[in-house]
Amino acid sequence: MRIVIAEDDPLLREGISAVLLAEGHDVVAAVGDGELLLAAVEQHEPDVAVVDVRMPPTHTDEGVRAAVEARRRRPGLPVLVLSAYVEQAFATELLAHGSAGLGYLLKERVGRVEMFVQALEHVARGGTAIDPEVVGQLVARPDARLSRLTAREREVLALMAEGRGNTSIAQALVVTEGAVHKHIRSIFAKLDLPPSDDADRRVTAVLHYLDRASR
Repeated sequence: MRIVIAEDDPLLREGISAVLLAEGHDVVAAVGDGELLLAAVEQHEPDVAVVDVRMPPTHTDEGVRAAVEARRRRPGLPVLVLSAYVEQAFATELLAHGSAGLGYLLKERVGRVEMFVQALEHVARGGTAIDPEVVGQLVARPDARLSRLTAREREVLALMAEGRGNTSIAQALVVTEGAVHKHIRSIFAKLDLPPSDDADRRVTAVLHYLDRASR
């Protein structure tokens, strides 16, 4: 897997590179700002980009804007965005442009190598990986339709929004896959969202709903 990294902290940038190289991936470029990210994406055509939210010159939202622009220039480019802490506005801004091939993780997850690499590989395959803390805050927001869900349905919704399939959800909640399927059908009915047998479309629809609910 060919990867471009955009992170202004040299130590973290080198650390992420080392982790990915050790896992057998190819880091084709490691840069320190959004403009260099766009140039690297154009030059190397990576399979996925890892992007810090806050980068020079203002250290506000340069990373998010660069990620959005990179996906505009190269539709379908998988991007995993890293943030030092939960920034809901940035997460929902990214989701507004489509959630397929998109991840948003806290930087502390990088230290959990297995989780970080699994999330990156999932995003590279076109999946969605949203940090559990981000999902938790979005789901916790008051909304008339979300209030229709049972406690168990909220748990299933949160796991769906993290990009998990039915088997993974069943294992996490220690229930059968049949029970998970029933919960998902109920969730879509209560959220006024059309059900689908396509897992990626279900996740995308739920994340778009959470995006609207968080505004």
